Order: sequence, then structure tokens, then C-alpha cells
Amino acid sequence: MYTKNKNYCFHKPFLLKPAGKDYLWGGDRLNYDFKKNIDMSPLAETWECSTHPDGTSIVASGEFCGKSLSSVLKAHPEFSGTHPLAKNELPILIKFIDAKKDLSVQVHPNDEYARKHENGQLGKTEMWYVLDASPNAKIVYGLNHMTSKDTIIQATEQGQLEKYLQKVPIQKDDVFYIKAGTIHAIGAGALIAEIQENSNLTYRLYDYDRVDKNGKKRPLHVEKALEVADLNGNSEPKQPMRVLKYKQGYASELLCRCQYFQVERILLNTETNHNMITFRVGSLSFNVFLCVGGCGVMFFGDEALPFFKGDCIFIPAESIEIKIHGKASLLKVSC
Repeated sequence: MYTKNKNYCFHKPFLLKPAGKDYLWGGDRLNYDFKKNIDMSPLAETWECSTHPDGTSIVASGEFCGKSLSSVLKAHPEFSGTHPLAKNELPILIKFIDAKKDLSVQVHPNDEYARKHENGQLGKTEMWYVLDASPNAKIVYGLNHMTSKDTIIQATEQGQLEKYLQKVPIQKDDVFYIKAGTIHAIGAGALIAEIQENSNLTYRLYDYDRVDKNGKKRPLHVEKALEVADLNGNSEPKQPMRVLKYKQGYASELLCRCQYFQVERILLNTETNHNMITFRVGSLSFNVFLCVGGCGVMFFGDEALPFFKGDCIFIPAESIEIKIHGKASLLKVSC
């Protein structure tokens, strides 16, 4: 896993195999479109890059093949980098989400609340990149006007919460930043790549009175949700200013930068270019490449790692020099 160069020890990238989730609202696109080959139906989410105990990724290539990403990073903390967020654990979690049906209306706590009330866990701020959307697909983004806690409680009890929710039409290639405390939901027909804090804390406000496969309603967390939710009413989210920067063989754009993560989109096209993209990760942060379209090959040292739509590649901090060739759309995530 290491290539030595004078006083340095450079690390090599590796593929990840995700954990799957069969939540009742999921579909089958992650298996059919992304070739996940996970024996779940529905397959609602795949946790592509995760060290969370509720679903950790498995290394799928290289020296550590077959080991959990959690165990590899515990044994080699230098892979995570020297960024303050990466001191104790991987600070991010990356998912694919296939919403065949509406997700529950929910809210996540911030770090301060989670540390105090959830045994020191992280809160959850997240970003969505829309991979595909049906013509009528929408998301819930906050409330349509300032609303009191009592009104929300009464609305949830009477099944009338939806009239207070701000619903926003979505389309392929949209980007949404969901700050902790924002009431939100992904609507039916959306296929999403999600980058978030390394947390699985979700407080459900409303779940459409649905029952699971055992005929039971999923629990709501109205009291906790209202302790952390922003009830002031939200402006309709605007798409961020995105500027494509063109270089030989690829273009890149910044999708999101916040205190927890940075996400760029890379449009790779070296099919008619003899020069491959050269890339190296410094000591500050790991990088993760999530292939959301197309395919290519990553070269490092005397090795080659083919990647395809749906693949997730972890690149340790202080990595060996990498060259990339192909025609693909990639999300590049770091902290």
C-alpha cells in the first residue's frame, strides 16, 4: 500500500464496496443503474464511503481488500490527513439515494445539540447533488412561512403538516445545501448523491402514516425535532453560482464548500487527448472520487484501477501521484 520516495511514504488509492439500506421508500435503480449487486429489495441507499457503525464501507481493491474502511483508517490514521476534522475519525459520509417514494419529513441536529443530547455524536449538515429526477420530482426545503411549535405539533397530529412545507421542483444537476436544523425531505422520483457529516441522527416529523413490512408505523421524534428545527420560514433555495474551469482533458466546478466538506464536480474527457490528468493529494485531507457517470482508469505507480459509473475510490492523504484517463463525471470530496 506504500511507495517510498526518499523520506516520504506515499499511499495508494483503493475502491470501496458500500453498505446497503432497504428503507421502505427505496427503489431498484441502485442495483440496475449502478450495478451494486446488493441483495436487497428495495435498495434505498448505498453508503459508499462510510466508517459509521450503522453501515461501514468495505475496501474492494489493493492490499486491504476485504477489510472495513473503519479498521483500515484506525490502523492507518495518516490516510485521513492532518485536517482538524479528520483527527479522530472520517468526518464525512457519502451516499447514493434512490427515492421511489417520498422520504419522511425530517430534521437533523447540529453538532452542539448532538454532542449534548446524543452521547457525543456529530450533528448532520448535508449536500445533495441531483443525479436524475422524474418530471414532477420535488424536495421539501423548510417551511413556507414562520410557524409556531404548537401549530406544527397540531399539524403532525392531524396529518396536515404538508400544507406548511415549502416544496421545490428539482431537476438533474441541481445542488442543495441542507444545513442542520432545516426541515427537509427528498421527494419521490429523485436519484441523489449525498455528502454529509458522519452521522445517522434523524428526527422524523411526519411519515405519511405509512407502515413498514411488519405493518408498524415508523417512530416519530416530534419533540426532539422541534428543539432543533428552524421554524422561521425559509427562502426558496437558489442554485449556487457555478463556474466551469477548463483545462486540457477536463473541466471542474465547485459545487459546495462548507466547514465540514468541499465537493467539486470533474468532467473528465481524455479520449481524444494523449495527456492524462495528473493528480496528487496532499497531507491535509483524504479525497474521495465518486463516479456518477461514464468510466475511466486511474493509474498509480505500475498499477491500474478501472472505475465505472457508481464506483467510489478512496485516495489517502499524501497519496502517490495519480493519472486518470477516460470519459466520466466525478464528484471529488475532501474536508
